[in-house]
Amino acid sequence: MIKSIGTIIIFLSMNHIYAQSEILLWPNGAPGSEGKSTPEHVRINEPTGDHVVSQIHHPSITPFIPAIETNTGIAVIVAPGGGHRELWIDHEGYNIAKKLQQHGIAAFVLKYRLAKDSSSTYSIDVDELADIQRAIQLVKSRAEKWKINPNKLGVMGFSAGGEVAALAAMKFTDGNVAASDPLEKFSSRPAFQALIYPGNAQRFEVVPNAPPLFILGGYEDRTDIAVGIAEVYLKYKKKNVPAELHIYANAGHGFGLRSTAKGAVSTWLDRFVDWVNEVKM
Repeated sequence: MIKSIGTIIIFLSMNHIYAQSEILLWPNGAPGSEGKSTPEHVRINEPTGDHVVSQIHHPSITPFIPAIETNTGIAVIVAPGGGHRELWIDHEGYNIAKKLQQHGIAAFVLKYRLAKDSSSTYSIDVDELADIQRAIQLVKSRAEKWKINPNKLGVMGFSAGGEVAALAAMKFTDGNVAASDPLEKFSSRPAFQALIYPGNAQRFEVVPNAPPLFILGGYEDRTDIAVGIAEVYLKYKKKNVPAELHIYANAGHGFGLRSTAKGAVSTWLDRFVDWVNEVKM
């Protein structure tokens, strides 16, 4: 363990920190990650205690499945943010998944490859997009096992993860029944998208058969995000695609979900739960 001011650096797999078992998206190695064996780098941010992950070469999902008696059949792939350099996997990942699980919504925290990590050879539109598409296909392939309705599987992304989730809702593929890879037989289209203070919102467009949109952020965020999310909402409204927008007056960027949160923004996830239980998919 190496200590530095405000940060503890830990070289461990997140499997040593959380009991849930990760599922590799490509058990035999992800395309584009051939020959990459550097272990994941996990640091603990002080004073928040957040685990922050980088050097991801083996993308995965970690499932949080609700109890049978509370299971709604709805499921979400959760993509944490971190500027495409790292993943803040607690308050934008595991905390979200645990809360959704309590509401009867299955959640799958995605560890995706990072285009802006040090010495990265990955790109947002190729590798990061491929990871979230593969996650959707993997969950659909196990829908019966996890008691999930594959037509109610969506994506949720935070900051940079919001960009990845938005790409999944713009660049989805149909299933190929002739594919040799069993997962590629499933469509990668998400049933809905939840974009939480997403980055690069100016590039988001409404494509044919676009999934419904839930978009949320803070008034005190950067202008490109605080204004950008309103502009994205209007794009969807003009195309008559169901959309819901929330902007919290006293919130900035990166609030995620923490037990220490106060004020109206501390209950933002309840607004999503209300929406996803009512929206027509």
